[in-house]
Amino acid sequence: MVENGISLVYGGGNRGLMGIIADTVSSNGGHVTGVLPEKMDLPSVRTKDVESKLIIVKDMHERKKTMYFLADAFLALPGGIGTLEELMEIFTWKQLKYHEKPVGLLNINGYYDTLLSFLDKMVEEGFLLKEVKESLAVIDNVEDVVPMLCRMQQEIPDKL
Repeated sequence: MVENGISLVYGGGNRGLMGIIADTVSSNGGHVTGVLPEKMDLPSVRTKDVESKLIIVKDMHERKKTMYFLADAFLALPGGIGTLEELMEIFTWKQLKYHEKPVGLLNINGYYDTLLSFLDKMVEEGFLLKEVKESLAVIDNVEDVVPMLCRMQQEIPDKL
């Protein structure tokens, strides 16, 4: 990401895959912005990296809104229910044409295969347009993340 000039906007914590990625990007000279709700602004949660920009917001709704405005594209890594909720919200906003920013997921070891099958079922049953489902970028290998992010960056409409 650093070599390609891709900045990271993430949830501001020091845990999980995103905490590791944030530390790695920052320690290699990249720009990292974390967005953390007041309730989660605890020493045990917040990023410890003094080089990161940390924005404290009122709640989760403001966090997602702030991250939306700061980001040019969205990529969900394997994660828990919060990751799924954030992915579905930003993907719904894309379906409703609130934005045209790229949305993708990192499907390491088939982590999201069941979700992708469910989205196919939604298309089959008429609850999701095929072109909307197909707009979701699926990346199966970690090595393909940066090239995909670079392609996603090029797809960002000028009007955003």
